[in-house]
Amino acid sequence: MFSLDRIETYRENARLEAKLATGGLPESLWETYSAFANSYGGVILLGVEERSDHSLRIQGLLDAQEMLEEFLTRVQDPQTVSADLVSEERARVESTPHGDIIVIEVPWAEDALRPVYVGRDPYHGTYRREGEADLRCSPAEVEAMLEGRQV
Repeated sequence: MFSLDRIETYRENARLEAKLATGGLPESLWETYSAFANSYGGVILLGVEERSDHSLRIQGLLDAQEMLEEFLTRVQDPQTVSADLVSEERARVESTPHGDIIVIEVPWAEDALRPVYVGRDPYHGTYRREGEADLRCSPAEVEAMLEGRQV
C-alpha cells in the first residue's frame, strides 16, 4: 500500500484522498467514500493536508479516536450512506510523530451493493472517482450500476 513515513512523496490520485479535517468529520468525506466504493477502492486520510504544491503533510487531529467513532457510527446509518463497507480493521487511528490521523480503506463495492450513494437518493448521491476528483454519476451511470445488482 503506502508508508506514512513517506507521506510527503505521495499525491492525491484516483485511489488516495487527503482531508485536513481539523474542524471535525468533513461532509465531503461521504462523496469520496461513494466514489471509491463505485470505482476501484481507495484510501482516505483524515488529518492530512494537501499543500499548494500538491504534496501531503500530516497535520494531526485533536481527538482522532472520537472522530473515528463518529465515522464508524455514521457509516452504518443509511441516511448518511447506502452501504457500510468499512470494518474496524479498515478504519483506524494511526499515530505518527506529527500527530494522530485516521486511515480509512474503502474497498471497491461488490456489484450487489452498487451504487454506493450518499443520502437516500442514488440519482443525486452516487459518485465516481476520476483522477483526484469525486464526480457525481449521471442517471445513466446509476442505472447501469442498478442493473448490475440483478446479475
